[in-house]
Amino acid sequence: MEFTVKTGNPEKQRSACVVVGVYEGRKLSAAAARLDQVSGGQLVKLLGRGDLEGKPGQSLMLYDLPDTACERVLLVGCGKKDELDDRRYRQILANAASALDALHASSAVSYLAELEVKGRDLAWKARQLAEVTEHTLYRFDQLKSEKDKRRRKLARIILGLTERSEQTAAERGLKEGQAIAVGQHLVRDLGNLPGNICTPTYLAEQAKLLADSDTRFSLQVLEREDMEKLGMGALLSVAKGSVQPPKLIVLEYRNGGDAKPIALIGKGITFDTGGISIKPSADMDEMKFDMCGAASVLGTLKAVAQLELPLNVVGIIAAAENMPSGQASKPGDIVTSLSGQTVEILNTDAEGRLVLCDALTYAERFQPAAVVDIATLTGACVIALGRHPHGLFSNDDKLAQELLTASQAAADRAWQMPLWEDYQSQLDSNFADMANIGGRDAGAITAACFLSRFAKKYKWAHLDIAGTAWKTGKEKGATGRPVPLLTQFLLSRAGQG
Repeated sequence: MEFTVKTGNPEKQRSACVVVGVYEGRKLSAAAARLDQVSGGQLVKLLGRGDLEGKPGQSLMLYDLPDTACERVLLVGCGKKDELDDRRYRQILANAASALDALHASSAVSYLAELEVKGRDLAWKARQLAEVTEHTLYRFDQLKSEKDKRRRKLARIILGLTERSEQTAAERGLKEGQAIAVGQHLVRDLGNLPGNICTPTYLAEQAKLLADSDTRFSLQVLEREDMEKLGMGALLSVAKGSVQPPKLIVLEYRNGGDAKPIALIGKGITFDTGGISIKPSADMDEMKFDMCGAASVLGTLKAVAQLELPLNVVGIIAAAENMPSGQASKPGDIVTSLSGQTVEILNTDAEGRLVLCDALTYAERFQPAAVVDIATLTGACVIALGRHPHGLFSNDDKLAQELLTASQAAADRAWQMPLWEDYQSQLDSNFADMANIGGRDAGAITAACFLSRFAKKYKWAHLDIAGTAWKTGKEKGATGRPVPLLTQFLLSRAGQG
């Protein structure tokens, strides 16, 4: 979709639709008040009939408003003016996008960026306009035999301004929002693909497509034989039960001179049965989403390249399929990781940490300035935090604060969890250096404690996205998170956020 900025009064916009806000109590936003004025009080008259109260979620389409150049005017309910925060603003944008989609309009001019959102500037509001609109209109229909070809798609959104001095900030926000949306689109497509299509090999192919699209990328894919030579016994133990070969995908983006890179490490379990410790059959289809951490690495790198950020970023994806078979790892098996540390596998369904630990050790060779791993790691994190924030763990307080600040700026929230030494003893093993699970108590924390043992040579953070990477139920599908958080983190590192 195309997003542009245009300065001018709303009544002069020749478009299929002009979008303006109405606060609760039928109070008009500035653009809506302007339309009311030029139309001889038509908006106030219509609102007085009770068709729209201005509550969140409400909208009203008007046709042929007198003395205006547009075909239609969409009034969007904004709730109470003094309660307009990040969450509500994004809901308003989503409601507007849905209404425009239902209208089958090809273009629209939106004046919703004029709404006052607590603590947010115009660039942020413009970014959300692009990001939320694209997110709302996303459809995954690649695998459906019949598509609605009659549907007229919204192709262009113009951000309407009344002051020319605001144009630069608005354009910057739209550029960032479009890049994030492109990254999220890739993540959602990969996540929504079934496991029989999106295999470790398929992920490697997608990384190659991304690498071929920009000369600042370079790609290396380590095969099973390469990993065997290196001694990645933990990662390889997960892949033993599957006919699908594992891949360690290393995608480097270089645009920051000699600066140390930031490493993003993604869990890429393209389907997770649990292995010998097999999962219950109910909702097991959703285990195709277990590679969303890997997908978010690719999506973030795509956004970074589109924004041409002056950084060096290394994306490392540990990709495998976790299946039960006569060759699969068994509970009680002991494996040697790339770091040389041995792990007793007490539960083969705790496989994400096994592929990640070798990837974390592999990242040492890049001498990274910081490392962030992203993984749909534990159901325990969903129990602890629900499906709203990502769980954040870190061995460095400054890095943790950077990510928390980025999460707030991006409206892609994270919540920091403890990583205290007290929990480490739960990983004790009688037979190896450590066990791969720490028991029922504090499962998300002990998983992070396990990873921390392989991240001692650099500043490291872990994002547990098990509750946020996809939605279940009627709205089942990948969300594209945490691409907004990661992109904002890198924007800030580049001095642009």
